[in-house]
Amino acid sequence: MAQVHAEAFDKPWRDDEFEDLLDGEGIYGFLAAGPDETPLGVILCRVAAGEVEVLTLGVAAAARRRGVARALLAVAMPAARDLGAAEAFLEVAVDNSAAIALYDAAGFRQAGLRKAYYDRRPAGFTDALVMRLDLGAAAA
Repeated sequence: MAQVHAEAFDKPWRDDEFEDLLDGEGIYGFLAAGPDETPLGVILCRVAAGEVEVLTLGVAAAARRRGVARALLAVAMPAARDLGAAEAFLEVAVDNSAAIALYDAAGFRQAGLRKAYYDRRPAGFTDALVMRLDLGAAAA
């Protein structure tokens, strides 16, 4: 998971951070892999109090625009329902148009805005959209 995360993000999580998270209550995730078992994408979620939060979703650069992120969401959201979640939330940088389009296509809608949420120093901070999905209305 950390390997894919490192390929997908400028500030990736380390192996031990994934291990700590995966030991936590309500945490689950999926790792997409190619036919040769090369890691292609990762999603990590946390279910609590009837909600699921998408903690991270990332796809290796070589696997982008091939439906990997869409497939990860397609397995993660039904799993959240199975674990008792009725709605899903996530944050996405306002300048990440590809991710916003992915989440829009999956049925997520803007529910709020977090000012200066992502630290992009030295360039500064970037706002995040808070997006919400009603899992009862989401396609299985």
